[in-house]
Amino acid sequence: MTQIGFYHLTRTSLTEALPMLLSRTLESGQKAVVWCAGKPMLDELDKTLWQVANPSWLPHGSAGIACPDLQPIWLSMEDDVPNEARFLFLTENRNCADPARFERIFDLFDGHDETAVSAARQRWAQAQKAGHDLAYWRQEAKGWKRAR
Repeated sequence: MTQIGFYHLTRTSLTEALPMLLSRTLESGQKAVVWCAGKPMLDELDKTLWQVANPSWLPHGSAGIACPDLQPIWLSMEDDVPNEARFLFLTENRNCADPARFERIFDLFDGHDETAVSAARQRWAQAQKAGHDLAYWRQEAKGWKRAR
């Protein structure tokens, strides 16, 4: 079964938290795909990832570029995975219809938005019912803490 981590953003925004998680993904030798619900978030993440200097530079691409299969990080508003990533990052309450396509899924949601929290609870219940390996991570003053 797929490992699905629910990342409860309580201290920072998605654009502040995602670069560290993506950096760790690349350091582990994995590729990532980030699914966004809309173009504004995709554009904001694109800009943010190009500007990241710490923890590391995060090369990435999105629709319209050549050789999407060579991109270590793919940003998309679709359900595509042209880089054959095994790690999926879900943003803006996106769902994954076929979690088995991935080794790990990172479901990041805004803890200050009750609609997002409620939607994450529904996704958790669906994933639990399907038998996936679930983890809940909450932002702390420094980093993430796994809760049970």
